[in-house]
Amino acid sequence: MQHFPIFLDLAGRRVIVSGGGDAALAKLRLLLKTEAQITVFAAQPDRQIITWAAEGVLTLVPRALEPGDTLCAVLFYGANEDAVEDARAAALARSEGALVNVVDNLQDSQFITPAIVDRDPVTVAIGTEGAAPVLARAIKADLEERLPATLGTLARIGKTFRKMAEALPFGRARRDFWQDYYFNAGPRAITQGEEAVGQALDDLLARHLERDQRPGHISFVGAGPGDPDLLTLKARKALDAADVVIHDRLVPQPILELARREATMIDVGKTGFGPSTRQEDIDALIVKHGLEGAQVVRLKGGDCTVFGRLDEEIEAVLAAGLSYDVVPGITAASAAVASIGQSITKRGRNASARVMTGHDMQGFADHDWRSLARPGEVAAIYMGKRAAHFLQGRLMMHGAAPDTPVTVVENASRPDQRVLDTTLDRLATDLGAAGFDGPALMLYGLAPRDGLPVTSFDQEAYQWPASSHPKSSPQTPSSLATSSI
Repeated sequence: MQHFPIFLDLAGRRVIVSGGGDAALAKLRLLLKTEAQITVFAAQPDRQIITWAAEGVLTLVPRALEPGDTLCAVLFYGANEDAVEDARAAALARSEGALVNVVDNLQDSQFITPAIVDRDPVTVAIGTEGAAPVLARAIKADLEERLPATLGTLARIGKTFRKMAEALPFGRARRDFWQDYYFNAGPRAITQGEEAVGQALDDLLARHLERDQRPGHISFVGAGPGDPDLLTLKARKALDAADVVIHDRLVPQPILELARREATMIDVGKTGFGPSTRQEDIDALIVKHGLEGAQVVRLKGGDCTVFGRLDEEIEAVLAAGLSYDVVPGITAASAAVASIGQSITKRGRNASARVMTGHDMQGFADHDWRSLARPGEVAAIYMGKRAAHFLQGRLMMHGAAPDTPVTVVENASRPDQRVLDTTLDRLATDLGAAGFDGPALMLYGLAPRDGLPVTSFDQEAYQWPASSHPKSSPQTPSSLATSSI
């Protein structure tokens, strides 16, 4: 972010505009919504500028900018629509301490003016770092349609009531009150006039003061495979209401940033065969914050009901007498199989599929290898990277065909997703060569659909004999083919 967004108090402060044509008019229409003292320097001002000056809403100086004209100004706009004159005027303003904006010249501007949705005192500013003004205008138009015209009136009335609302305890109690006002009581009352809104606020405050403090509540939320667009609407609502978010290591930052800014964020990540937060400590954290009255989101990667130790955490919550709900998410298996253009079941191939783990609390997990080794079987194997040799050996020992396809998807659904297309007999070797260091899921019995765009690993670094892989050729080691999204 090159330009840091702020809201600048312009009440009673000097703002200078150099220029009197269309560019100046566009800036002035926006600036006249503020309480700034606006001065325009223009030898040939537009008629509208002359009218505004006659009405006393701005000061017009009918000449070009000269040294000393911008002293004590906080902002300066170069809007002469002439590069040479704008550069001269901007240099004067900059030397006299004003922040400079040159219209349609991002490089020589010290600040930019965003697209604005005005619901005074509610203001929405939209900026694109000057890269896409058309996009900013489209977003502005969309917000203009979505935000009711009465929003500003509700905010103005609410602002006068803030002192009264301090009778409520700081934190969630006040937040609940204001949420109730802006999204329920306020919009209903505004249809009857501003006086009705004031009475609605009084009644609402009385109800919230009488209300018993809401007990703590735990939401177990699946964060999905990593793409923020795959987060469910219910999950987003839970994050927006959370006082505390207790999250796993696999939840990416873009999803964590969807939580309320005031929420307490607690990382309790587990690392396979590495440093991890003990499960009993996670349980204790959930219960502690719940008993303190917090709305807690226990945020887990993928679907919280799949290999997420959900039952243990629910038992701890129930033992503490707390309430809970479960918000499922898209599991990594769904994202991984979608990324290779396949379905996890298929008529004539497999009527069922297994969801299994490569290791458990005792070590490598044991399964019904004989039935899994039969032709046409499909399994989504979580936490299987370190168990690749073990899985390969058990399956082949029980009769699985060496050329059974296996696809390993790393960082499913994320921008850095990689796909390893291999076979059972090459699984451990190819996976080691691929060097995957992110979370990966194995799809046993499935290969990427033909026609998907693929690239290859460095062939000089990994040269495999043509006969070592049923799908390989001397030119393309497809056992190391990867695709990126």
